[in-house]
Amino acid sequence: MMTAVAQVAPLVRTGLLGGIAVAVLLYPVASLAGLAVKSGAEAVDSLPRQLLIAPSPQTTYVYAADGKTLLTTFYEEDRKYIPISQMSPLVRNAIVAAEDSRFFEHHGVDLKGTVRAFVANQQAGGVSQGASTLTMQYVRNVLRDAADNPQDAVDATAQDSARKLREMRLAIALEKRMSKTQILEGYLNVAYFGHRAYGIFAASNVYFSKPPDQLTLDEAAMVAGLVQAPSDYDPAGPDRSAALDRRNYVIDRMAALGDISPAQAAAAKAAPVALHLSELPNDCVSVPAAHNDWGFFCDIFRQWWMRQPAFGTSPAARWDNLRRGGYTVVTSLDPDVQASAMRHATDNERIGNRFALGAVFVEPGTGRVRAAAVNRVYSLDQSHNPGNTDPAKRAAGIPGNYPNTVNMLLGGGPSIGYQAGSTFKLFTMLTALEQGYGLNTSFYAPRRYTSRYYTGPRDPQACAGGHWCPRNASRGMTGTQTMWSGFGKSVNTYWVQVEQKVGAQNAVAMAQRLGLTWHTDIDRLQASPAKARTWGAFTLGVADTTPLEMADAYATIAADGRYCEPLPVRSITRSDGQPVLGPNGQPVAAPRCSQVVSRDVARAAVDAARCPTGYGAAGGGCGSWSTAPSAYPTVGRPFAGKTGTTDDARSVWFIGFTPQLAGCAFVADPDNPLDLAGESQYRKPIATISLTMRDAMRGLPVLGFTPPPAGMLGRPRHGRAHD
Repeated sequence: MMTAVAQVAPLVRTGLLGGIAVAVLLYPVASLAGLAVKSGAEAVDSLPRQLLIAPSPQTTYVYAADGKTLLTTFYEEDRKYIPISQMSPLVRNAIVAAEDSRFFEHHGVDLKGTVRAFVANQQAGGVSQGASTLTMQYVRNVLRDAADNPQDAVDATAQDSARKLREMRLAIALEKRMSKTQILEGYLNVAYFGHRAYGIFAASNVYFSKPPDQLTLDEAAMVAGLVQAPSDYDPAGPDRSAALDRRNYVIDRMAALGDISPAQAAAAKAAPVALHLSELPNDCVSVPAAHNDWGFFCDIFRQWWMRQPAFGTSPAARWDNLRRGGYTVVTSLDPDVQASAMRHATDNERIGNRFALGAVFVEPGTGRVRAAAVNRVYSLDQSHNPGNTDPAKRAAGIPGNYPNTVNMLLGGGPSIGYQAGSTFKLFTMLTALEQGYGLNTSFYAPRRYTSRYYTGPRDPQACAGGHWCPRNASRGMTGTQTMWSGFGKSVNTYWVQVEQKVGAQNAVAMAQRLGLTWHTDIDRLQASPAKARTWGAFTLGVADTTPLEMADAYATIAADGRYCEPLPVRSITRSDGQPVLGPNGQPVAAPRCSQVVSRDVARAAVDAARCPTGYGAAGGGCGSWSTAPSAYPTVGRPFAGKTGTTDDARSVWFIGFTPQLAGCAFVADPDNPLDLAGESQYRKPIATISLTMRDAMRGLPVLGFTPPPAGMLGRPRHGRAHD
């Protein structure tokens, strides 16, 4: 039988082989003989080093706090790099049989295969066979993945002789630096198998919903047969005949190479194509349909990621890193707490209502976000939403935000926020306690109070020539109040007098210490040093904020004055299993905390915050009634918090906490801040937080609040923050 080389000779002699064809055929021969020209030596020597270190894009997996429940993934190409030890030997044998049966014999370029392919292509009058070895294919894929710009990616896969010659040179050099096993492992992790699956791990899961070390012979052959032409041999298409023929061809090749017995081959070929297709989710909109509410927490995570310098110097670089970096992210989301929060939120305000009822839960002492629920469907499709409740937006054709939305209703991103009403009284109280005013500091609180803050005669709440004159919500608040009763009953005219004593600018600064930011131009102006001292209404919660900010602020006093940035993750590791470090050298997922008020000041504030819930203070009397008396009996353990209602009840809030968990809920119309939620809504945030807290605390030890020292009841020395 004539060899392939012998068949070429007559073609050369007759002039049918010339020009570029001769170069393509003879260059690998010269390379193998060490006859490469010196001008290309430097490039050949440097590029293999790049190939050894160039990372291919990998999928980032995002899990719940248990480290097992998959929330979603982020990827540009669905790929997860795995070592060859986690692949079935059947997979390794099948890919060699399908693509390069002489893989373990050649040195990067298969001369016999090259000649054979040339002869076949000449006889066919076109390309009927390729000559690329697995090493050459690996080079091509890695160069594509490592491309810095679109043109380099195009050049890496161009169908021309220059690209082929480059691959040959690099393949020969690469095999001097990598073992056959390393090259095979690399190839199986970069090859494209169709259906957006790059690498054997993704392919095995996409087609058979199992890891590659569990693939059977027929499944391994099916997957291996795809890399030549994924679309042509797609087993999930309407016609599986081509896929079946290709699978059986691979099985026959494995038998011919002695990898399997004839009996094994016959049994595998007789097996039907049995797919178990699965599609890997991508981005927050692809969370499991049964847990659509996870999308809102996912958005908090994504916005957090985009702010972290550890993942890139710009938002674009961080986004690219999330989709290509192959991280394993264990978030702080507790699926049980999340399920409870979503159930109680939607029980109190159904999905489809224009008013949003949302709740966020944060862990004191770490800032980790445990749940984020709202009565909305997380979806980009708003085409069937009703008209906007804001007349101007409706006239512009902007749909309402319900039932479908991806708006940042809960915080963590560029959301505008909502006025939080009397929950802001906490910042005035902390300022007073820090300045030495005790919990028993008393003022007579009239129904209406003429403050020293001047707002002008046009202000609806102005009196006495333009001074701001706030009112209490009811006549039952009139009388002498202390911090306990003033907080428990939420007495406006009491806290305005406290604010005047301590300075509104100091209350604003306290809020900033506890993590509040300013979301509107008006609030930023009012919070400026030039204006803050005149911001009398600040203590009544006229600044926009988010549930996440407020939950975290109250978590600070629950943690004895230790503020921790909101944190949606527990751990983040790179594809090599090492933790990602932040600029400070600590794991980027580690809590970022600092002592912003003293322990004694925080404990005093907690004691007053026991009054609104009906739990009762340890150091003094809360008065005869409170604003959320059902909260403590519902939770059934030590529980503190605060209600908040804005002017005309445009939004209503409740924040509650135990030593282990803090939660904040609100009701408002995100589309139209002038839309009145109404006083009747005030029970809904209370119920949502209290019922979720009851569920979340089951099985946890009952922890009480430490009473404040006696000195915090009167006028002790000033308590300052310490680190």
